Amino acid sequence: MSTDTGGYLQIGQVAERTELSLKTIRHYDEFGLVQPSARSAGGFRLYTEADVSRLLVIRRMKPLGFSLAEMKQLLDAVDVLDDETTTSDQRISAATYLLECRDKARDSAERLRRQLSYAEELTELLTARTATPLP
Repeated sequence: MSTDTGGYLQIGQVAERTELSLKTIRHYDEFGLVQPSARSAGGFRLYTEADVSRLLVIRRMKPLGFSLAEMKQLLDAVDVLDDETTTSDQRISAATYLLECRDKARDSAERLRRQLSYAEELTELLTARTATPLP
């Protein structure tokens, strides 16, 4: 953690830790997916470990085909489940949505595994074909 920012991380540090670009992090901020927890005296975005964790969830969702709206809904559902003041109905609705997201993630992961298998098969085929000397 950076000591000159009072324990907060600057956006560049967050980008490095999450492997997301500055532009992407700013876009997620504009969309309301993750907002900086503070601002420096100069107006720079400052993030906490919890903010970094949210960004890592988003980063995991992106390759699985989740839209920004679905990402926001999932993060909101997590917040509902973490908030002890939410009603039983809110908690049930949030948990139900998380189960839907889990199923979508599982299906997407299976599709990606299949695509990876095809890519590996093609790579092996091309390696075998290029290993043969040309006439």
